[in-house]
Amino acid sequence: MNENELAELLKYSSPKELYVVAWNNILKVLFCPFKVRVMYAIGGLREGNLVWVEEVKVTKDLVTVYMIKGKAYHYYHFDIII
Repeated sequence: MNENELAELLKYSSPKELYVVAWNNILKVLFCPFKVRVMYAIGGLREGNLVWVEEVKVTKDLVTVYMIKGKAYHYYHFDIII
């Protein structure tokens, strides 16, 4: 995906909200900040801690990234608390 295609895709997204499908197949929107549980120690975060996601971003490879305390972490390191 080139930069123009990425820019076109991102103009419809917001860094302050995330859409998720809940366990009961209901589409929910989470507004930042929202809580997540750290699945295993990464960076300065310890396994099991609850932290707040400040923003949701996307890499050039379209991987979702959570901004936590000013640092970027891939989404798969966390479990969303609804």
